Amino acid sequence: MDKFTNSAWFMRIVAFALAALLFISINFEMESDKKSLGLSTAPEISTETIENVPVEVYYDRENLVVSGVPETVDVTLKGAKSLLINAKNQRDFKVYVDLSDPAISMGDRTVTFKISELNEKLVATIDPEYAEVNVQERVTKEFSVEAEYNSSLLEEGYTAGQPTVSPKTVKITGAKDAIEQISYVKANLEISKGLNETVNSKATVKALDRDLNKLDVTIEPSSVAVSLKVSIPSKTVSIEPKQTGKAKDGIRITSISVDPKEVTLFGSETSLEKIDEINLPVNISKIDGDTELELDLNKPESVQKMSLGKAQVKIRTEKVDVDEENVEPVVEEEEPKTDQKQEEQVVEEKAEAEAEAEAEEDEAAAIESKTFNNIQIVPVGIRDDQDAELESDVTSITLLGEADDLKKITKDDINLTVDVSNLDEGKHDVDLAVTVPEGVEWELDSKTVSVTITQKDEET
Repeated sequence: MDKFTNSAWFMRIVAFALAALLFISINFEMESDKKSLGLSTAPEISTETIENVPVEVYYDRENLVVSGVPETVDVTLKGAKSLLINAKNQRDFKVYVDLSDPAISMGDRTVTFKISELNEKLVATIDPEYAEVNVQERVTKEFSVEAEYNSSLLEEGYTAGQPTVSPKTVKITGAKDAIEQISYVKANLEISKGLNETVNSKATVKALDRDLNKLDVTIEPSSVAVSLKVSIPSKTVSIEPKQTGKAKDGIRITSISVDPKEVTLFGSETSLEKIDEINLPVNISKIDGDTELELDLNKPESVQKMSLGKAQVKIRTEKVDVDEENVEPVVEEEEPKTDQKQEEQVVEEKAEAEAEAEAEEDEAAAIESKTFNNIQIVPVGIRDDQDAELESDVTSITLLGEADDLKKITKDDINLTVDVSNLDEGKHDVDLAVTVPEGVEWELDSKTVSVTITQKDEET
């Protein structure tokens, strides 16, 4: 045994074993140190998908229109996890389509998505890989605008005139094929159900093909001013008093008169055609002598409204013997007059005229006024190649009517417009168009406004 342990081969084997153990120990410690420091000789590879990455398109925007390129794509990245996390958070790369070649031809083509500014250690896959796009010549053309609205939303009985648009034309820019498909250029006026007053509002302009599909084009201006005059047909008819009931014993009704004698009805033309008068029932059964009453007028169901709701009724009587009354009831037809009767009638008519004058004075005294200041004057019908400047774009207006009616009126119920559609260059005095609620009168300090029309400078 001693001989073996003292041999050279034994010493060599022991030395080799010790060296092997030392190598393994050192490498184990180095790997442990690397892991503790977060180091790795073989980094962890992973993938990450980033959705809805915006797509940029490079092309001659002044002369071309490109369609068919999706707004976003999905990008899948592969590489070291730390790089993926940074790329996902920063999104400092770009996905684009390059159509900037000046020699590019018009029409349909297939283009591949490209990516830039991405860390070179990452591999990217784009979904979809390519897009079918269309390249067209960029064209600008001028079109007339037609305003439209839903007439079924008007309140029953009301009618509307032809809407006016300002400016009357717009410039539309888009692909040549799209411009050639334009059949209608509409400005749809949004109104609410039950419309019963004039509307001045803005409306968005849309370009439509012959099947009323909206086209992808640019419109300048994108909205226009639209004015829609709303009114209701009217008809003035007589108020006819109709006596009802039986007069008391010893009382004879000699006359029944009504003031005012007429009333204005508002409603559809079809409804108004059928009405020639408004009957006012007058019950005479409780009349003891000459009487004045204020009675309600019954509004026909087919009528929207009336200019007044009440009327004053004057009843003239005379006392008679019961026997005479039975023999000669209320006289509704005139009988031949003697000189004395004619004289009595003259006196009676004079008294009635004086009473009516007093009633008119009372009615006039009941009329009140209300003044609104700084009411905006809106110009309508301005041509596209002109500018219109008002000497004053606000004014005051005084409304006259019954106190209850005036209390309900606000500035929003008053519309003042001036039509400049047919004016040439220069200064003009133009009549104001006034729209106020029914049943009131209006007064202006001046019924005209000074308007200066100038030509716009031509664009170069």
